[in-house]
Amino acid sequence: MAMMVAAVTANAQQMFVKPMVGATVAKITDADDAAWKIGIAAGGEFGYLLNEQFAVTAGALVSMQGTKDSEDDDYSMTTTYLNVPILANYYIIPGLAVKAGFQPGLLLSQKTKFHGGEYTDTDHFTKLDMSIPIGVSYEFSDFVIDARYNLGLNSIYDSDYSDYKPKNSVIMLTLGYKIPF
Repeated sequence: MAMMVAAVTANAQQMFVKPMVGATVAKITDADDAAWKIGIAAGGEFGYLLNEQFAVTAGALVSMQGTKDSEDDDYSMTTTYLNVPILANYYIIPGLAVKAGFQPGLLLSQKTKFHGGEYTDTDHFTKLDMSIPIGVSYEFSDFVIDARYNLGLNSIYDSDYSDYKPKNSVIMLTLGYKIPF
């Protein structure tokens, strides 16, 4: 009985949840006048430590992305996604991990501000955004600072709408709290 309790306890210590909140700095690629736009990100991740050096995580993060015009202060576009990052984490030293994976994102909303007006039009946007997240994280006292770059793989515009094929380019910095269970 004692061995069974010890085995369950040891296995439980390898799993964790991590609520997290932070900021995004995003723009779309292939636009000469695109500038970085600041947004927010919030959500959480579930993780499993396979051993002392390797973990896998899967999460759900609501992320404000988009772009603004570097020459025209009157134009900005905000796209909000529900991103699902699936990452492999390799711990170089205790607490310091490099990570990479795959991230599907579901378009939740889109808003464009232009010449004093506000327009929403998700009909011309791709509903599923695919990206490759790469980054680093550092853990201290169960707090986790995470920095990632999400490289967009597909156009944010529907192919029937435009020949222009911009992709998301997103830098994300978050602070999380790791809760083992």
